[in-house]
Amino acid sequence: MQTKFHISEISVTYTGEMMKVQSDTDGTGKPEVAVGHQIRELRRARGQTLTELATSIGRSVGHLSELERGITPITIETLSQIAEALDVSISWFFSAPSSEDLPESRYVIRRGKRREINLSQAGLREELLSPNLTGSIQMVLTTFAPGAGTGEEGRERKGDEGGFVVSGQLELVVDGLTIQLEPGDSFQLAGQGHHRCHNPGAVDAVIVWCFGSTKF
Repeated sequence: MQTKFHISEISVTYTGEMMKVQSDTDGTGKPEVAVGHQIRELRRARGQTLTELATSIGRSVGHLSELERGITPITIETLSQIAEALDVSISWFFSAPSSEDLPESRYVIRRGKRREINLSQAGLREELLSPNLTGSIQMVLTTFAPGAGTGEEGRERKGDEGGFVVSGQLELVVDGLTIQLEPGDSFQLAGQGHHRCHNPGAVDAVIVWCFGSTKF
């Protein structure tokens, strides 16, 4: 059973236990504002105040307000905490371009049809390479701008994951070990825990990630 309803700027499709969001044009042209609006509207739909959500994620009310208005850059780690507090997967925030209902869409995602989270102020763009969000394995193309990364808090793993460095350089910090990765290098991270990523180079670092859990 599939139910579709609208909450202000966002259109939500609910299928079983999975929710997918598609942002309408907000007129700003700024990805952070679109994501911030999604956070605000989802928070309101959940009946949470700014204070309640800020407390849940360990941030100040002022900081959360700035995130919702697109004033302060949103990191993936913060977005992950917000998603958990609002009881959705982080993949809920992937914007979805319209696509034709073709037979191949169950198996293939064309380059121009990828869902993405574009946090340009934080120097990060993530594109979903998997054709849907229902499988047990998800592939994501991550682009770190020079100097960008996951931040000091790093990223929390919720299952096995791995990656392949397509281009650029990646500094990976895991279990107190700092590893420098070059194009062609690959890695695997088992189980739960935290790790940090940073692009120390002068050009974009492009990584293909594979997640064993849709709660990435």
